[in-house]
Amino acid sequence: MLSLRVARGSVPTVLLRRLSVAAAAAGTGFLLLAALGYALGHPGEPSASSARLAWCLVPFAIALQLSVAVSRAEPSGRLHAGLAAVGLGRNGVPLLAAAASALSCGLGSAVALVAFLRLRGTSVEALGPDRPLPFAGALTLLAAVPLLAAAASAASLWPRGAAPSGPASADADDPDAPSAVSAPAGLPWGVALTAIGLAIEVTADDLSRSTATDLMPLPGGLGNTAPTVLAGWALIAAGMVLAGPALVHACGRLLAAVRPGALRLLAGRALQEEAGRIGRPVGVLCAIAAGGLAALQLYGTGDRKLGPLTGFAAALIVLSALATVLTAALEARRSREHRTAALVQLGAPASLLRTAVGLRCAMVLAVVVPLTVLIAQLAASPLGV
Repeated sequence: MLSLRVARGSVPTVLLRRLSVAAAAAGTGFLLLAALGYALGHPGEPSASSARLAWCLVPFAIALQLSVAVSRAEPSGRLHAGLAAVGLGRNGVPLLAAAASALSCGLGSAVALVAFLRLRGTSVEALGPDRPLPFAGALTLLAAVPLLAAAASAASLWPRGAAPSGPASADADDPDAPSAVSAPAGLPWGVALTAIGLAIEVTADDLSRSTATDLMPLPGGLGNTAPTVLAGWALIAAGMVLAGPALVHACGRLLAAVRPGALRLLAGRALQEEAGRIGRPVGVLCAIAAGGLAALQLYGTGDRKLGPLTGFAAALIVLSALATVLTAALEARRSREHRTAALVQLGAPASLLRTAVGLRCAMVLAVVVPLTVLIAQLAASPLGV
C-alpha cells in the first residue's frame, strides 16, 4: 500500500521510468509464455523447446537490469525521514524499492498474460492453441520476473556499513560510486574474458562444422551453432560488461589529460565520477550491439528471415538496454545536482555545462563505438569463412 501511495504522488518522469519497467516485464513474460506455448504445441521437440526457453534468459536479464537501474535512479534519499518516522528506518528504502519493482513487473506480467491469451485464441500456431494451457506453469513463469526484480532491487539498495551522516548520505551506500582518482578495477579481467571468448570463437569454427549432432538451434530460424560458439560469446559479453566502468573512467582521464582547460577538466572529472554508475549499462549496450553486428555479418546476407518473436525479442533487448543507459545517466545527473548548483552560483555559464555534457557523450561514443565494431568483426570473421 505504501508503494502505491508513493507511486501516486510521484512526478511524471518517475512514473515513465516505472512504465518502462512494466513494458520490459510484459515483453519478457510474453516471450516466456511463447516458449511454453511452443513446448505444448511441439511435444516431440524437447530440445527446441528448451532452447527457446534458454534464449529468454537474455531479455530476462536485461529486464532485471532495467528494474535495478530505475530503483537506483529514483530520489529515494528524500524518503529517509518519512520512512524513519513510520518506523522503517534505513531498511525502508530498499524494501520500498522492492515493492515498487514487484508492482511494476507484476503489472507487466498481467499484461503479458492477457496478450498471450488473446493471441492464442486466434489460433497462432507458434503458441500451441490446440493444447490446454497449464495455468500453474504459466503463473510460475510470470512470477519469476517480479520476484527476482524485487530481490535484485532490494539487494542493490541495501545499506552497507555504518549509518551515513551529513549531506553526502545519498551516495554513502552506493557501491558503484568510486572516487574521481581511483579507477575501477575491472579492466584487466574484462580484457582477459574478452580475449578468451575471442580465442574460443576462433577455435570453435572447425567444431561447429564437424559435430552437427551436437549443435544448438539459434532463434528465429538462423540455423544451428556449436555450444562452444555460444560460450565464447558469453565470455565476450561478460568481458565487455566488466570492462565498461574502467573504459568510461579512461575516457574521463583522456579528457582531463595534458593541461586541460575548464571545459575538458569539468567533463573529464565528471566522467571519472560517473564511471561506476553508467559504465556497466554502457558495457551491456556495447555487448548487445557487438552481438547484433556479428549476427548481421553472419546471417544478414543470406535468405534467412527473422521470425516475429525473434524480431520482437531483439527490439525488446535493445530498447531495454537503451532505457537502462538513459536511466543511469539520469541517476548520475541527480547525484551531481549540488555540484552543478555550486558552479552556477560561482558564475559558470549554462552553455559551459551543456557543452561539457556533449563532450562527455562524444568522448564515450568515440571510444566504445570503434571498440564494439572491432570486437564484432573479430568474433564473426572466423565463423564467416
